[in-house]
Amino acid sequence: MRSALGLLTIAGGAAAPDTRAPAWFGPVGALVGLAVGAVWWAAGELWPPVLAAVLAVVADAALTGMLHLDGLADSADGLLPPTDRDRRLAIMSTPDVGAFGLVAVVLVLSARVAALAALAPDPLLLAGLWAGARAAMAVTMAAVPYARPRGTASAFAGGRRGLPAVTLAAAVGVVVATVGGLAGAVTAAGLLAGFAGVVVLAVRRLGGYTGDVLGAAGVVAETVALLIAAARW
Repeated sequence: MRSALGLLTIAGGAAAPDTRAPAWFGPVGALVGLAVGAVWWAAGELWPPVLAAVLAVVADAALTGMLHLDGLADSADGLLPPTDRDRRLAIMSTPDVGAFGLVAVVLVLSARVAALAALAPDPLLLAGLWAGARAAMAVTMAAVPYARPRGTASAFAGGRRGLPAVTLAAAVGVVVATVGGLAGAVTAAGLLAGFAGVVVLAVRRLGGYTGDVLGAAGVVAETVALLIAAARW
């Protein structure tokens, strides 16, 4: 679990890559979601919904070290412009943020704040969404080829998918139960569709996934699900 914490959050310290880490991605995501949800709830007791939503988004960025937002920016810069595969991978490996990445991050952060502000604070909902997004990362690492010859995420490529898949199913169940009825089912479906959409795009344009793609897919999945949950059902 320490390796998963170190990889996905600012906790855990510098831990050596461990092939067992992906099995803990879902539980780590649930912990992060609960922590962000707690900030959301506590802030909602003191401030208006918009400010509470902003503080929740800030807490999420702080706990994850903005790792997934960085992946979103890099993936947008690499996957969206019209160019060849090698150039896409080169763009994604540089620390610079281009126009595509900047716009993607701004839009996603705005959507997250707006969705959270429209919802009543619910830590359990965030626990389910965050766990599902990270369990989907682990399933992807086991089922989809790695796009680069080597990299941080390649240390976990091709691992077992059994426990992550079970965790993903459990997270989907939590989302359905928390949101309730048709809205819960559509929210869970949106989570899976948002994640899969980014991975499919990466496979078509890169031939597989990268660590940045996993981060981008997780952020997009969470955001799509939050927007659906916030709809006027």
